Amino acid sequence: MFADELTGYIRHPVSEQISDPIRIVFGSTSSVHKKIGMAFKIAIFFTLAVFLNVGQGCETNQVDQLTARQGLDELLKEESYSSANNLWTTPYYYNYQPRTPLPGFANAYEGRTPMNRQQPNYFIKDEDSLPESRLFLGNIATNLIGSSLFNNRFSPANQFRPFANLLNRIPPNTANSRSAFDACTSPAGEAGICTMSSVCSLFAGRPSGSCSLSRVCCVNVVNGCGKTVTLNNTYWQSPAAVSSPSNCALTIKLDAKLTEQSFKPICQIRLDMVSFTTAPPVAGTCADTFQVGGATTMAPTICGVNSGQHMYLNVPSSGVTPSDVQLMFNFAAGAATRSWNIKIAMLPCGADYLAPSECLQYFTSATGRVSSFNWQDAAGAQQLNNQDYNICFRTELVSSQPATQACLSLCQVPNGGDAFSITTPTPGAADMNPLAPAFAATLSAVGTTFFDTSDRPNPVTVAVCLYDFLLITGGRGVDGNVADRYCGNALNPAPLPFLAVNSGGALNSRARGGSIDSVQVCTPVKPFKITYRTDGTEAAVPLNAPTAPLTATADTGNTGFCLDFQQR
Repeated sequence: MFADELTGYIRHPVSEQISDPIRIVFGSTSSVHKKIGMAFKIAIFFTLAVFLNVGQGCETNQVDQLTARQGLDELLKEESYSSANNLWTTPYYYNYQPRTPLPGFANAYEGRTPMNRQQPNYFIKDEDSLPESRLFLGNIATNLIGSSLFNNRFSPANQFRPFANLLNRIPPNTANSRSAFDACTSPAGEAGICTMSSVCSLFAGRPSGSCSLSRVCCVNVVNGCGKTVTLNNTYWQSPAAVSSPSNCALTIKLDAKLTEQSFKPICQIRLDMVSFTTAPPVAGTCADTFQVGGATTMAPTICGVNSGQHMYLNVPSSGVTPSDVQLMFNFAAGAATRSWNIKIAMLPCGADYLAPSECLQYFTSATGRVSSFNWQDAAGAQQLNNQDYNICFRTELVSSQPATQACLSLCQVPNGGDAFSITTPTPGAADMNPLAPAFAATLSAVGTTFFDTSDRPNPVTVAVCLYDFLLITGGRGVDGNVADRYCGNALNPAPLPFLAVNSGGALNSRARGGSIDSVQVCTPVKPFKITYRTDGTEAAVPLNAPTAPLTATADTGNTGFCLDFQQR
């Protein structure tokens, strides 16, 4: 109706009864119609141009921090997003490609519980595909300007089209945008959030690259100790100098009442250790320590070199119970290299990329590499004491079908490291061959106990993979041997004991080991998961029931593990 009236008004801008003096000045009636109609169109054009310039001037004005914060609060209060279409829930990693779940993926372990997983159409609807609300007329203005109402007022011979790109020149109202804090990746490969430049400055972020809707990719970096983080994808970096003895802590504040966390409550934190170096352990025990407090996940204490490692930390829903998570370094006296760069990603409740609740580490690719904390491809590296955590692998597609097994094999160690060394196998207690200890230490081992008959008058049951071990449920070697607990200096499910006749004279009795060769170990047991556990010492374990029901000999230079995994 409005369009018809306006069109009619443009075509008949004045009354048909035009006085003769006007006809004399402007010419014929037809000429009058054309010239006054053109003048009217030009007036409309300049009015809109002035409006746009005013809007642009307001947008580009410098905004102080208080005004920016108030503007941010007002913007986000006006937003009314569908929680199922919020790009802020894009995952912590950069190239995530969501897909509709396949049959067999509804296992509760694969994504917490079915109640927390999104429906198959979770990623299909796209709110940004709708016309954006612009100006005060909202979608009405968009539809009118996008129609032929204005542009068709000019004859085909006239190529002047003042409204041709008007939609692209009108500042958008972000009421239909998915989030003011979408995840983004900077040109340098750093993770950030998409937001307005003034908001980025408010949080002391660094603009790096651009996002849609005139926003910037804001990279947030916190240096030093005693700081508090509330933004997703924040990097915590070490100060320029770290003294010792000292401590350095960071608080991650989780509260859905915070504007920057108001879109969806947080249920999990992922820590990516871009770089991480502290003093190495001594006999497996950390002098420098990194610990996590305030999470429901019992993360182990770590130290040494852990660049490239990650952790998932479960937290109470920030929409129900606000909480603070502390990341804490404690540095012992003494000189050492101490530096870190840890990326902190806040993962929303209900996201289908959350790690299962019992998993400290979670891998979401069909192939890759997994290693224990402080494992290094270098001589002299040591495994850490008091480790107890699960490493999980999401079931992936292989040849368009869900994988049926996960296979593990030792990684390559070109720099002299040891890819698998958990608990040192020993010869029989009565074996006096001087070559026996060194040879036995190269063997694989499985199971929890070994009945040592080398001292025939006094046979005894001793521990094998009882205190330190890697658990691969249903693990099977290429020769068909099956075992769950693995330790020793080779990955092999070969049964114990190793026969003395096969040792080339290095043993005089049966050793607590299985084979000198590592093999690929595969498991069909889903969900794919391995468990790594060590006790609090590398020294010999005396009998001390019930905590130490069996004796164990001292370990020698255990390094942990480094495994390549492949789903089939």
